[in-house]
Amino acid sequence: MELGFDREKNRQERLAFVRRHALWVRRVPNEVWSREQADLIDAFLANAGSYALSRARYLEMHQALAKRRHPGSVDNHGSA
Repeated sequence: MELGFDREKNRQERLAFVRRHALWVRRVPNEVWSREQADLIDAFLANAGSYALSRARYLEMHQALAKRRHPGSVDNHGSA
């Protein structure tokens, strides 16, 4: 059951974001967007320890997602 989630609207918003970002990347000098991208990646890496995820929990999440996408096609080890 979905609670007021409009998949098509969400898709359109994501596509619009990607298009805006692509335009921005084309407009600004490489040094600018490259530095911002590096800062973002550095921030993700610095913060990664705050969200420790065990291998087992990751596999559980992966299997649950795979089952939602393709019911009946994933075994207990996450393989198709």
